[in-house]
Parts: sequence; C-alpha cells; structure tokens
Amino acid sequence: MERGSRKVRIGVVVSDKMDKTVVVAVDSLVKHPLYGRTIRRTKKFMADDRENQCRVGDKVKIMETRPLSRRKRWRVTEILERSQI
Repeated sequence: MERGSRKVRIGVVVSDKMDKTVVVAVDSLVKHPLYGRTIRRTKKFMADDRENQCRVGDKVKIMETRPLSRRKRWRVTEILERSQI
C-alpha cells in the first residue's frame, strides 16, 4: 500500500527565532486574470526544524505533513543552500 504524494515547496528561511520552528517564505509566479501580467506572490509557512539547523537566508525544501501545532503543517526535509551572511 502506497502513501499519497505530499506537497513539496522550496523557499527561504525568514525567521528562526522560535524553538524547533522556522518561517519559510515561498515565492510563486501567477498570471493576472485580466491583464495577463506575471505577478510574484509570497506565502509564509511555519515549518518544523527539529535540530534547529536552519538559519535566516538558508534555501530549504519543505514537505507537507500532519498538523504539528496550531499553525505548523510543514517540515524541513533538507537545506539546499546555506546563507552567506
């Protein structure tokens, strides 16, 4: 029996102030429904970071998971690129 596919997003860590949690900003490009111009939309996700490894500016991959707290439904699967700060 196979588990259903989970959503995966790539974004940048914008906050690491919380314990075992990071805030990840994910950019997406959407087309304006009337004018057709491409617009950048940013959405923030709370993601679980068990080892507190992520730092602000890191590029990370997050995966959808079961609800871990009131606002946390994602977890960091890997750090793709470390920040240069």
